Amino acid sequence: MTDFDDEYYLLDEDNDEPLAFVEETIEDDDMSKSEKSLQTRVEKVKDKPKIALDYSLKTAEERNELVKKIIESATPEQLTPYYLDILGTYIVLAMNKKEKKDKMIQTPNHLKGCVYVRETSFQGLASSFEQGEDGLYNLITDFDKNIILTPKDPITQKDIDEIPELKELVDEIAKLEIRLKKARGKDRYLIKKQIIEMHQDKYIIRASHKPVVKSMHLTKITNGHLNLNEEVSVNNKGDVVVKGLISCCNTQHVSALLSNYSKLKEDSWGKLNDDLWYQMDHLDELITKVFDNEENQYLLDIIIWKIDGLKNEKIRQNLIEKHKITYSEEYISSLWKNKIPKMIAEQCEQDYLEWYYTEKEKGQWKKCSCCGQIKLANHHFFSKNSTSKDGFYSICKMCRSKKYREKKGK
Repeated sequence: MTDFDDEYYLLDEDNDEPLAFVEETIEDDDMSKSEKSLQTRVEKVKDKPKIALDYSLKTAEERNELVKKIIESATPEQLTPYYLDILGTYIVLAMNKKEKKDKMIQTPNHLKGCVYVRETSFQGLASSFEQGEDGLYNLITDFDKNIILTPKDPITQKDIDEIPELKELVDEIAKLEIRLKKARGKDRYLIKKQIIEMHQDKYIIRASHKPVVKSMHLTKITNGHLNLNEEVSVNNKGDVVVKGLISCCNTQHVSALLSNYSKLKEDSWGKLNDDLWYQMDHLDELITKVFDNEENQYLLDIIIWKIDGLKNEKIRQNLIEKHKITYSEEYISSLWKNKIPKMIAEQCEQDYLEWYYTEKEKGQWKKCSCCGQIKLANHHFFSKNSTSKDGFYSICKMCRSKKYREKKGK
């Protein structure tokens, strides 16, 4: 039984597969379209309780009382999962949106958290941040038992035969399912909850004996620790290309790491054989390199304040008091989500390019005519200039940016 706003999810009696979403629209008669659809499902049930559903009852409370009477009068054989789903939907149809929200009625998105689709595709999770920044955190910290980093492979009979612990668990589930048929009330709820958790544990056990994660240079789990392997290269345009789960060269990844900094730092602290520890240490080095200077000190303070959990309103006040800078709360949010991660990612790219063209390949270098530093002749360090012999301006990007700010400030 689920709902999503004014839509309801009905299950087929034979295989518990979804039939359709039925949109609720009140018609001229006493029954809504979804109630008619629900009644059609009721009529398909061969052995059902004697007390019928009363659609003239319009409140969830009234329907709940009727459902209690139906359950009390029914036999265990009549209270199939399919019919219980009907009873639950019957109550939900009388709820308004606020009641559904208050009672945390499960939505189709939440349905993906049930045991039938609990195993989450590792490649799907790694390829995008559909779950937002928390999605990344779930991938790289204490692995939630409800998220299993394996392809969507079902438990097979071969798995059960080859893994003794898995077979024992399956046998225990079978025993509980027999008890579930006779259980009533609270006992039934507790047994069903235990069965769901045990189904989730099946995938944990299978993954521990038969790791099926195909790393594709993304990640490997070894001895309970997460290894964040990266495949880094430089393309013909002089850009850094990274194939991996997490990279400080990726602005979006950096933003996610910063937003979860405290928890990630705490969980990885002292775990020297865990790549996450080195990932966070590398992030710290980049932050120091980019922001620990007079010019960017205010950005470093913003990072510290955000990690400490300060709200943008308080950060705005701190910037005025410490740096005499007046920024709106919206702009502070933009700095935190966009500019700061971008600056860190750019520094990471520059560091890699300098290493690559020093250790791997012979690179072209040039001296900035302003600051006198010798830097890589690459568009990450010098802006492009088609009229120049080497295709770049003689002044590096950093100096050009500094001159622009000075000119703008006059």
